[in-house]
Amino acid sequence: MLSFNYLQPTEILFGVGRLKEAGEVAARFGRRCLLVTVPPFPEFEPAWRRLKSALRKNKIEVEHFDQVVPNPTVEVVSSGAKMARKFRADLVIGFGGGSSIDTAKAIAVEATHQGSCWDYLFFRKTQPTDRTLPIVAIPTTSGTGSHVTQVAVVTNPEERNKSALYNSRLFPRVAIVDPELMLTLPPYQTALTGFDAFCHAFESYITPKCSPYIEILALECLRLVVQHLLTAVKKTDNLEVREKLAWADTLAGLSIANSAVTLPHGIAMALSGLYPSVAHGQALASVYPAIMRYTYKSATEKFARVARIMNPSLQSRPDKEAARLLADELEKFIKALGINKSLKELGVIESELKLLARASLVLPDYKNHPYVVSLQEVEKLLHQSY
Repeated sequence: MLSFNYLQPTEILFGVGRLKEAGEVAARFGRRCLLVTVPPFPEFEPAWRRLKSALRKNKIEVEHFDQVVPNPTVEVVSSGAKMARKFRADLVIGFGGGSSIDTAKAIAVEATHQGSCWDYLFFRKTQPTDRTLPIVAIPTTSGTGSHVTQVAVVTNPEERNKSALYNSRLFPRVAIVDPELMLTLPPYQTALTGFDAFCHAFESYITPKCSPYIEILALECLRLVVQHLLTAVKKTDNLEVREKLAWADTLAGLSIANSAVTLPHGIAMALSGLYPSVAHGQALASVYPAIMRYTYKSATEKFARVARIMNPSLQSRPDKEAARLLADELEKFIKALGINKSLKELGVIESELKLLARASLVLPDYKNHPYVVSLQEVEKLLHQSY
């Protein structure tokens, strides 16, 4: 067995109805809470009211920053950090999807450090200190895994760049995972976030950095997503299925926190940096089939195992054949989810494919792939996905 490390400092409170415990949780860390969410919308206002009531019941003062956007920007983070400083926040709660939780993490850094969150990206010499505000994460989607990771993804529109803070101080102190909060998520967002969870688990599994611990988590996540995501898309109010996907998302987050994402995530990050309107899960779905067809020979046994999760009839096929067929199975899955869009359909300009290819190799994700690609190979894959 390989030598490996595993770190997971986030306390996970999982189960239906756990939102009511938010006040008791917050009280461990302070009395002045910055609540970070997207702008108000009718479907979710009841949940916000329940959360604020739970906080105030425990004598927590609340300031609500509700300006989170998809692919959160440095400007949004700075606005939230300014509010946190003015309010003298003791802690930050990220309540929503990955964008809200990532924004909360970045605010927790910028509110207590000099400069911008962009000054604390993973490759900078200066990193967040123990002044970082405590973070509590309450996810309302099942996809990003951000509630159990040390990552906060941020976009810089001026640079057309999307990058990440990566530091153990960004692990939420507590994650409250209440599947009831996912019941209002529409079908398309359910599909995109669920596919993101699939990708997190798959990439954590196929990378050479995978450990025996991660294998257990990632394969269980893949099994749950394959079995339940299509049902959730068709029956969004099915609480039992939402529980399965909330757990799958958590497993995927636990996986990437101690393993790695690979080439598809590097491309998807770059794509959303250049085209911020493109959702992360959609970016992944657009490039995954081509990358799978190009990669299967470099991780045949693992590709075959995942192919058999997706299609049990492949059990009798040789590993090489099952691995090759994974791309076909995945393409069928993406189509069934309704997220099969080409890069062209996403609004990518063909003349910018070379720029996108170069940007895809800025983050180190491609180095974690089973086969480390060249710039020319990335360009080829992008053209195949176009």
